[in-house]
Amino acid sequence: MSYFYDQLSKAYYMNLEKQLDKEIGETYNRLLKTNKTVFTRQRPVRTYSEFLKDKGAIMSLIRVGISFKLFTLIKQIAPFSEKNWAEVLDLSTKSLKRYEQQKKPFRSIQSEKIIEISEVTQMGLDTFGNIERFKLWLETPTVALGNVKPIELLNDSYGKDLVLGELTRINYGILS
Repeated sequence: MSYFYDQLSKAYYMNLEKQLDKEIGETYNRLLKTNKTVFTRQRPVRTYSEFLKDKGAIMSLIRVGISFKLFTLIKQIAPFSEKNWAEVLDLSTKSLKRYEQQKKPFRSIQSEKIIEISEVTQMGLDTFGNIERFKLWLETPTVALGNVKPIELLNDSYGKDLVLGELTRINYGILS
């Protein structure tokens, strides 16, 4: 059963990653057509993983705002509930629904938070290998983080940095 579930899960995330790649490519192309300055030192961004490594592309997208369509795809790959997202974005769940209905891009501050959670999710998936293990780690108080659940630290940039730092240490086998 576990092997079958892992294969289904892997297929689901591979499909989702393809959708993310497509949306990032389209978003980045739309961004290039605007009159706004695009900061990037690399070639045009074509995939989600390339995007997360290109701070200039991230900064450019944050300035124009993440579309609700891109947010929806990111939301599907991240192990966070609607309530978690509302807390991180400092919005009510009702406001999130309005963004969805109006299909308007998020403001810069919310776009930045979405990208931060994307970075944490990518690092968590790289570290733990699957979303279930990563989610379990997020929900478990961690001694290295002051016996706080890592998910509770993600509401601000400093907390996100602490979580990313701990994920990096785990990746390198440095357990606190």
